[in-house]
Amino acid sequence: MATKENLLLLLQNPTEPVYYPKGDKKAVFDITTDYIAPRYQHVGVQLFDRVGEEAGERIPVKQISLPRLGNILKLPRQANFSLFIPFHREIAGQLIDIFMGMRDIEDLQSMAVYARDRVNPYLFNYCLSVALLHRVDTQGLDIPSFMESFPDKFIDTQILSQVREEANLVPTGSRTPIEIPIDYTASNLEEEHRLAYFREDIGINLHHWHWHLVYPFNGPRQIVNKNRRGELFYYMHQQVIARYNFERLCASLKRVTRFIDWRKPIPEAYFPKLDSLIASRSYPSRVANQTIQDLNREQDQVKADINRLEQWRDRIATVIASGNAQDEAGNDIPLTEFEGIDVLGNMIESSILSPNRAFYGDLHNFGHVFIAYIHDPDHRHLESFGVMGDSTTAMRDPIFYRWHAFIDDIFQQFKASLPRYTVSQINYDGVTVDSCQIQSQGGNPNVISTFWQQSDVDLTRGMDFQPRGPVFVRFTHLQHQPFTYNISVNNSGGARRGTCRIFIAPATDERGNPWLFQDQRTLFVELDRFVVNLQPGKNTIVRRSDQSSVTIPFERTFRNLEANRPAEGTDAVEQFNFCGCGWPHHLLIPKGTPEGKDSHLFVMISNYDDDRVDQDTNVPCNDASSYCGIKDRLYPDRRSMGYPFDRSPRDGVSTLQQFLTPNMRVQNVTIRFTNRTLRKPRQ
Repeated sequence: MATKENLLLLLQNPTEPVYYPKGDKKAVFDITTDYIAPRYQHVGVQLFDRVGEEAGERIPVKQISLPRLGNILKLPRQANFSLFIPFHREIAGQLIDIFMGMRDIEDLQSMAVYARDRVNPYLFNYCLSVALLHRVDTQGLDIPSFMESFPDKFIDTQILSQVREEANLVPTGSRTPIEIPIDYTASNLEEEHRLAYFREDIGINLHHWHWHLVYPFNGPRQIVNKNRRGELFYYMHQQVIARYNFERLCASLKRVTRFIDWRKPIPEAYFPKLDSLIASRSYPSRVANQTIQDLNREQDQVKADINRLEQWRDRIATVIASGNAQDEAGNDIPLTEFEGIDVLGNMIESSILSPNRAFYGDLHNFGHVFIAYIHDPDHRHLESFGVMGDSTTAMRDPIFYRWHAFIDDIFQQFKASLPRYTVSQINYDGVTVDSCQIQSQGGNPNVISTFWQQSDVDLTRGMDFQPRGPVFVRFTHLQHQPFTYNISVNNSGGARRGTCRIFIAPATDERGNPWLFQDQRTLFVELDRFVVNLQPGKNTIVRRSDQSSVTIPFERTFRNLEANRPAEGTDAVEQFNFCGCGWPHHLLIPKGTPEGKDSHLFVMISNYDDDRVDQDTNVPCNDASSYCGIKDRLYPDRRSMGYPFDRSPRDGVSTLQQFLTPNMRVQNVTIRFTNRTLRKPRQ
């Protein structure tokens, strides 16, 4: 009988044929000749005989009546794949539909085995992963990190060559990690390279990939139409820009400049140093001062003028100004105070939930497409798209943040049109936050220490046709000393509940001057959000930094899904199975500076009666809900995302102190970076 765990084997070693041994048990899918890709069917018997000798386990594959793959096969196996390109998006939706439509796991396995060696590997991996996340009968499966299957999306080409050499020449027990240099895409002559540790962080790029896996904008409606999906698109990316601006201020750089004049050259260059192992092509570079141009790429079925991008922008601006969108039938859809942001998010991205995709267009996605093809807009040089065309690589490029600063500004225009929060909407009568403090182990109060850390990741599952066994790379990333929040709250009423909301923001602007609250509010980065029980009188809330509702631990981002796995059907396996959507915990705190970056820690206790969503949240994958929601549940906070900083301040509020109500507290904290490197013990 087919088991759902066997489906994960199809995501390993993507260019090796499906009948090659996979996993620690050297499992082989036992298929008939007609399941082999047409190119190799004439030598099927010889292939089976040769490969069968290595098999440690045989997995029977049921023969079923297979649906036609049709247009899905028009994307060559050696091409790159992008969800931002409409044709690629369309065929991805078709393949997801096929996988979702299979009657049971046995039929799904059969269909997936048949498709795997025929369909583009990137497309196949994405579609099967989406299906496994959303089918009822494959719940509890932990989708492997995309880095396990496609390390070429995250690691310098030269490093991958060394990894192959190590695997070929060095026995398993004698292999040593290949170290990835921290500066391999540019030197310090390039100002933007100061932020390479953030943009090129493997965990951040895995987060971006996994978020779009959980929240696809095309596919069956029951998969796309998740609770507050458009609002979450806005909020997750708004927080990315807030974090990036914080990092820029730590690096003595000004806040990111919005990319708004599309007729002018882009001064920033980016040379990614990445190769696609599937396509055997390098990701194209973008040299300084290139300008986006009209697109005419017949092979990709992309033909678009910049005028169209500007037209979509202007139509969305009209929607915000009027407070109404129109659906395809011409009916008004009001952008209401709380639901309007969700409509706008689906419109801007745009997802299939857009009220009128034909009219309001595809602004966010096509921005990525125009920039991704800036080097070869008419395909005369037969080049594929740059890193901006791929959700696994887009965050590496400085222009990603300039483009999303523009996208966020549209959302902020809408937020500025909403009624300001009154004191009664942000206060919690009878609740006073008396003090808050951060304490690191062995450190001074209200000082957060950051440093470099080196960690190892095993690439075995992504390196095809190599001798098996661990092959590690060692990379350097930012890390912070664990710390604890100690919050003192006075409750003058009876026993009740509240939501504790914790944010952090830089204390001063680029010139070292205090902020106007209107400017500072968009720089607040959410650190945690959790429910507290308040007893009458004084309450002390203690919360560890690693309990954050924003992040997932390092071990989950880069986890080996087979090592020490508990037996299926046991309670232990439910605890073992984790979801990979969440901000990487090692980047919870911005880098800071050697002398210490002055920052404002904000703590608020809001009224739980106004926050509560009645549902059971005691389910797996519920601990990174701020950016990812909770799987198969409503978003676990009824307030607008980003509350209380998501709207312009009320009249008379010019500074953060003037904004505060008794249930809020601001503590001055310092983020101090030490230029030292620690080694993380291998799990």
